Amino acid sequence: MLYKELTVYNVKQEVNNMQNDFTKLEEIAKNVRKHIVTMLTESASGHPGGSLSIVELLTTLYFKEMNINPENPHDDNRDRFVLSKGHAAPALYSVLAERGYFSTAELISLRKFGSILQGHPNMNTVPGVDMSTGSLGQGISASVGMALASKIDSKDYRVYSILGDGELEEGEVWEASMAAAQYNLDNLTAFVDNNGLQIDGKCSDVMSPEPISNKFRAFNWHVIDIDGHDYSQIIAAIEEAKNTKGKPTMIVCKTTKGKGVSFMENVASWHGTAPSKQQRDVALKEIIGGEK
Repeated sequence: MLYKELTVYNVKQEVNNMQNDFTKLEEIAKNVRKHIVTMLTESASGHPGGSLSIVELLTTLYFKEMNINPENPHDDNRDRFVLSKGHAAPALYSVLAERGYFSTAELISLRKFGSILQGHPNMNTVPGVDMSTGSLGQGISASVGMALASKIDSKDYRVYSILGDGELEEGEVWEASMAAAQYNLDNLTAFVDNNGLQIDGKCSDVMSPEPISNKFRAFNWHVIDIDGHDYSQIIAAIEEAKNTKGKPTMIVCKTTKGKGVSFMENVASWHGTAPSKQQRDVALKEIIGGEK
C-alpha cells in the first residue's frame, strides 16, 4: 500500500512539475513574441511570420532541452543549434537575449547600422549563435557537419536545426539529408517549420514539398509528426529523438505562420513585412492578454 501511495504521489508531483514547466515556457514565449514584434517595428524591416511560428520550438530548446551555458558560449561540449531558416533571426535573437547571452535592450538595434543583430545570424558578432545562416539550405548542411564532427571527435553533444518548409525546395537540403543518414547521425535532430506559407504564397502553389514526412523517411530519417506549438508534443518528440539510434531524426511541426498575432496568422504577406506602430500596439495587446 505504501509503495502504491508513494507511486501515486510521485506521479502527481511529476504532473505538477510538468505543468509548472509549461507555465514558465509559456511566459518566456510571450516575452519572446513581444520582443519580435517590438524589434521589427523599430527596424521597419524583417520577417515576423516565420519568426512567430517557431517561438515554442526555440523556447523549449533553449530553456529546457539544450546543454548550454550563456557564461561559456564556446564550450566544446555544448549542444549546437543552427537556424537554417536564417531570416527568422528575430526569434533566435529574442530567445538568446531572454536566456542571458546578451541584454534584451540590444534587441531594438535590429538591422541598424553598427548593430551586432543584423537581418541574418552572424556567429562572429552575436553571442550564442553557432553558425551564420541566411542562404537557405546551408544551415542544415552545416548541422550535418557539426554532428559528424561530434562523432569523429567522440563527443556527446547534440546538434539541433530548424528548417522552413519553403526551404525544402533547395536541393542542398536533400544532399545534406542523404549524408546525415549515410553517416548514421543519430545525434542530429532537425525540425521543419511546416506553416504552409513562403514569401510568394502557399508552398503548395509555389513548389509543394509534400509529402514532407514520407520524403525524409525515404531518405532514411526517423520522422515524428507533431503540433509545433504544443510543448508536451515538442518535449516528447525531442526525447524520442534522443532515444533513436543509428539515424537522424526529423520532427515535422505543423505550425501557424504569425502565431500569436491574429492579423498575421496564416497570411503570406507577413512573411517579410514589418508592423507599423499601430499594428505593434494591437499585436502586443493580443500577446500580453491572449486576446484575439
